[in-house]
Amino acid sequence: MNEAGNQVLSAWIGGKAVPAPASTPRIELFNPVDGSLLYRLPDAGEAMVDAAVRDAAQAFAKHRRSTAAMRIAWLEAIAKAVEANPGPLAETIMRGIGKPRRAANFEVGRVAEFVRGCIAELLTWRGELLPVDSVAQGAGRIGMSRRIPYGVVLAVTPFNAPANLLMQKLAPALAAGNAVVVKPHPAATETTLLLAELCSQAGLPDGMFNVVPGERKAALALAAHAQVSMITFTGGVAAAEALARAAGAKKFCAELGSNAANIVLADANLEDAAQKIARAAFEASGQQCISAQRVIVEISVFDRFLELFVEAAKSLKVGAPADPSTDIGPMVNGAAAERIMDLVKDAVECGARVALMPERQGATVSPAILMAAPPAARLLREEAFGPVVVVQPAKNIDDAIAQANDSQFGLQGACFTRSLDAALRMAEEFDAGALWINEASRFRLDMYPFGGVKASGYGREGIRYAMEECSQWKFVGLKMSA
Repeated sequence: MNEAGNQVLSAWIGGKAVPAPASTPRIELFNPVDGSLLYRLPDAGEAMVDAAVRDAAQAFAKHRRSTAAMRIAWLEAIAKAVEANPGPLAETIMRGIGKPRRAANFEVGRVAEFVRGCIAELLTWRGELLPVDSVAQGAGRIGMSRRIPYGVVLAVTPFNAPANLLMQKLAPALAAGNAVVVKPHPAATETTLLLAELCSQAGLPDGMFNVVPGERKAALALAAHAQVSMITFTGGVAAAEALARAAGAKKFCAELGSNAANIVLADANLEDAAQKIARAAFEASGQQCISAQRVIVEISVFDRFLELFVEAAKSLKVGAPADPSTDIGPMVNGAAAERIMDLVKDAVECGARVALMPERQGATVSPAILMAAPPAARLLREEAFGPVVVVQPAKNIDDAIAQANDSQFGLQGACFTRSLDAALRMAEEFDAGALWINEASRFRLDMYPFGGVKASGYGREGIRYAMEECSQWKFVGLKMSA
């Protein structure tokens, strides 16, 4: 990386880097650790957007008859390319968002694992033979259905897991036969471009994975483009609504905000719950959509749990991303850190008590734990997306469920209990797209349907489910000769 920060990142179109015209506005990206300028990237205009989409549409037309075996070969080559370059990929993640080295290495490893999961699913990708002769008019006829690609899929990706959350969209879309145009968050652009280059070197046909750098304007222009047929997005509610308006009548899959509730019942293993929820709340600096934000604890064990939870939070190391022992590094930028401090201040002014006061140095914020916040506190309503938790007492299981569901969001939640009856009740009454019992809300595996209810989105990710979202049913009927 240019030490002076003068490097200007490019688009990636048709298997090569494509610089933007000199007149294109530039976005500056800064190192979250020391604030130095990392690089500049173009805020792509309509010409670059159109070039990327048209190229992807041509690539789809050229390869739309690709066999499953061909797509499996592409994906296997991509997985091998990622496995051969873990260091450079991890470095871009650390540099762009300040993710600690251990977490960045884990993310890169998960990328190749996810790609191979898509390969395994593609091996059993199947359609259906339909009994059209179950009605009199269907006699002498055969009905078949199969899944077909949309064509050009737009993936708008976030910063917080720039390699993993990109591949969560890219691999299923490619497996289903689509070409993909990616508009990454500015802080995720370097990682995205490196992955695009690796995919090209691995033999993915040119145009099947294009990258358009930029911000809101570029994303909206891509969503509105006539040759984009499907959109998959991870981000905030307001951004999703703007994209959906721009897109019009197109398939739209969105994984949106959260304010993840973790319930701790009186019969739970408190030590286990405290350790798991602390990591779910504060690792990645709380910058995960399913990071624990609200912890709802039955009143009879509230004091003991809080004591254990504070101890667990204090045991996490706040430090430099390059240090392999660091658990909590900087947030993506200083503005994000300031937002967290504002949320803490608001909660205290509303009447919440402080169990662990955060300390801020630049973009780095140490764990913050508040307790007994009143309903007016923003922490109970908004998505913090940072290392802050509010611990709330609950009178009983009924009160705990009511508090958990008192949110506009419902992405993924958790409950800690030894009671099977309580666990089954949570399964029925806890409003969330996914729920874990005795794992914290940030625990995620790639084979289950992942997505939210209420304002947390629509559609599902996860290997099989994302492939289904990125494809559509087509029916073919045959009338046999008399």
